[in-house]
Amino acid sequence: MFELLIVAGVTISGAARGEDILWSKVDKAMGRPAAVNQDVHRYGFPRTDLNVTLDGVTIKPSLALGGWVAFKPMGSQAMVMGDLVLLETEIEPVMAKLIEGGLDITAIHNHLLRASPATFYMHVGGHGDPVKMAAVIHDALAVSKTPMTAPAAPATPPAVDLDSAQIEQIIGVKGQANGGVLQFNVPRRDAVTMEGMQMVPVGPMGVAEAINFQPTGNGKAAITGDFVLTDIEVNPVLKTLRSNGIDVTALHSHMLMENPRLFFMHFWANDDAIKLAKGLRAALDKAAVAKN
Repeated sequence: MFELLIVAGVTISGAARGEDILWSKVDKAMGRPAAVNQDVHRYGFPRTDLNVTLDGVTIKPSLALGGWVAFKPMGSQAMVMGDLVLLETEIEPVMAKLIEGGLDITAIHNHLLRASPATFYMHVGGHGDPVKMAAVIHDALAVSKTPMTAPAAPATPPAVDLDSAQIEQIIGVKGQANGGVLQFNVPRRDAVTMEGMQMVPVGPMGVAEAINFQPTGNGKAAITGDFVLTDIEVNPVLKTLRSNGIDVTALHSHMLMENPRLFFMHFWANDDAIKLAKGLRAALDKAAVAKN
């Protein structure tokens, strides 16, 4: 992720792969194993304890309730960023623990409208000793009702009752079934950096166009996610989503000091899955996304 960074007087190149980090200790501090993609270690904290409904749809954790943190190595140190899913009453105690532990809060906001109970999303960041940062994040989440033991994998993964092949063809990238939800990460065409550090891989680092489909029966799906946009892309994408029957539910930042400056647009609809896929593709065409 780092092209070139000076940390404590030591030059660290982008090839740093984190061999100096004892990831088993980070896993222990987080209370669960990581999903590893290239050099990024990502930890999921889905809110499986919550029963959130929106427009009559019971939201699966993998649709919109999947809190996460990701560590990117910087030699023997790491950068961390993440998105924690919280109830309103949990925001202040979790924030206090994170600040006390030296981590940064980079955004707090909604992603959805009309959901019951309402959920909020706290974005965090920092760099330093990954074991210490992991312990801070674990202790902060422990003052919420976030489940602190990793959920057991089901014996049979839930089926995604949609025409996944046709949706993939329309969206233009391969999807992934996760917890009964079809998920897409569409990379942007140009690199995203933070303090000279390239944010890759884009999906685990939260800078891909994220699109999720949850089947709701008879070929319909609830969709949500977020478009990652530059300033000039915001209104063309917003107007395209709305003209295709897709609600825009939030527009905000997630990070600080990224380049280019990015805005995250969240959306929601529950309708024919193929119709919605075409609307999302039209919106993607208004942004500088990578072409297959």
